[in-house]
Amino acid sequence: MDEFGIKKRKFSLGETDKERRNNLIIIILSVLLIVVISVFVSQHNENKKILAALNMEKASIQSELSTMMVNYDSIHTNNESLQTELSGAQTKVKDLLQEVEQIKKVSYGQIEQYRLQVTTMRNIMKNYIIQVDSLNRRNEMLMAENAQVKENYAQSETKNQQLEKEKQHLQEKVKEAQLLEATELTAVGINSRGKDAESARRAEQIKVSFVLSKNVTAPRGNKMIYVRIQKPNQVLFQESANDLFQFEDLKIPYSAKREVTYEGNALPVNIFWDNKGQEFLPGEYTVDVFADGNNIGTAKFLMKR
Repeated sequence: MDEFGIKKRKFSLGETDKERRNNLIIIILSVLLIVVISVFVSQHNENKKILAALNMEKASIQSELSTMMVNYDSIHTNNESLQTELSGAQTKVKDLLQEVEQIKKVSYGQIEQYRLQVTTMRNIMKNYIIQVDSLNRRNEMLMAENAQVKENYAQSETKNQQLEKEKQHLQEKVKEAQLLEATELTAVGINSRGKDAESARRAEQIKVSFVLSKNVTAPRGNKMIYVRIQKPNQVLFQESANDLFQFEDLKIPYSAKREVTYEGNALPVNIFWDNKGQEFLPGEYTVDVFADGNNIGTAKFLMKR
């Protein structure tokens, strides 16, 4: 009994040795069971952590491989050999990504192996990027040089065209300066005595008179002067169908012609058309004078009845 009158009971594994032995075994087994359960729970939790870490590593590898696939899609080159190599490397990345995606349980060994492969593939991709960038920069330089060459050529062509235009313009100016001019151009009908005849009935010839103007730049020497005379009915006087001369790109008929010697000074010229006994039509006649392939003068005159 204690001081409060409570009877103390003494702890005992049993009354007999057998009871005590059995109870001790039970206690020991219980402790062992608790220890085993604790170890199992701890190991299970550790395995879950390891599995989670391995799955994170797997997801990381998948992400890196997917990024590499996108990067390969963005690499382009016109070099066929290099483009073939790029396609082959991209296929390897794609195959490894599919392999990683299909594996259900991954081990540390597999993760290490995949990591090594990813590192190797990343370095290969970086090398390709450097090669493609180098080729692209060189192509850009060549394109810039080509564009500059084209621009220089275009500028040269433009300058040559401008010079050619200036040359043609100068030639035209020189040609214009060399053109002869039939000044004081007149035409009248004349009778058998060479007198002016205003009446168409009395006229037997048409006399065309003019002065070849003075021109120190015009070519000198013999020149053929052609005259075209149109009747009031717009029909051209022409002695023969073969009476033609060159005017621009055509051969056109003429009524009369005369060769003169021109030395650069003013030269009076008379050219006649003989109607050979036929009566002239009354009305307005048109006369054109040509020299050196150019129309150098035009005049009109009237014959009365």
